[in-house]
Amino acid sequence: MNKHFTAQEIVGVNPIVAMPFTASGEIDEASFVRLLEHIGNTGAQGTTLFGIASEFPKLTDPERDRLAQMFVSTLAGSSLYRAMSVTDHSTEVAVKRARFYASLGADALMLLPPFFLQPSPQAIQKHIFAVLEAVDIPVMVQYAPGETGLAITPEQLAAVAARYPHAVFKIECNPPVDYTREFLQKAPQASVLNGYAGLYMLQMLAAGGKGVMPGCSFSEVYVRIYQHWQRDELQQAAALHQALLPYIQRWMTHCEYIIQVEKTILMQRGIIATDYCRKPGWSLTPDDQQFIDKFIRDML
Repeated sequence: MNKHFTAQEIVGVNPIVAMPFTASGEIDEASFVRLLEHIGNTGAQGTTLFGIASEFPKLTDPERDRLAQMFVSTLAGSSLYRAMSVTDHSTEVAVKRARFYASLGADALMLLPPFFLQPSPQAIQKHIFAVLEAVDIPVMVQYAPGETGLAITPEQLAAVAARYPHAVFKIECNPPVDYTREFLQKAPQASVLNGYAGLYMLQMLAAGGKGVMPGCSFSEVYVRIYQHWQRDELQQAAALHQALLPYIQRWMTHCEYIIQVEKTILMQRGIIATDYCRKPGWSLTPDDQQFIDKFIRDML
């Protein structure tokens, strides 16, 4: 039986689960279970399914429901908090999905605000409020303007924080640090996590952030950085983050690029069987492959 997590406990390293496929593009359930068990052994505090790194737009609804059930049951009894992302553009559908994931036993949700056909700020706010009102588990409200084309002001986010104590905030505008400082001035009680491959991990922690949500193929590196930071070993944390930066800066130039790279690393580590990404995707060059080999040698 997993414990009941509060918003204040949604902290630390929270990798987004990659989606393993077979070489013909079907869900690879055996690799999915192996990957979840691997994440559970990294020292991470939590993990999230159906983020952008999970290729969520490329899944069918029946696949999503099956994976959600496998996710919760495979990690039952683990110390990780298990979060699932609600990505629907319809408020009514998002509310249903949020309730469904909560009923399965998810410890938290992530919420990608709707952006298709550019809804008004009021409509977006109503959507966020409706999902927060539908469940009592923590909900990570995602701010990813680069991916969604949607700007939300620090004031709008602060209004969400004031009204809903179980809201957590995943801030991944680029760069996120000034935005986060402004938001936390208006909502000092709020919990903030950062995505964006942890490019700004240490600056975000210094600004009052509580954790990072990277991909899952080298979670251990983020765990080591976070542990150094927790122990106030700031020089070691900075040195390790500095060693990681050239890799993630290159790979984060396009979302599909880092999704493919993470899959290839997972495959080379023997954690998933293939590095297939559903199309349209990204093709790695021989130069990319050499860079990945160097990363595995130097960082893992």
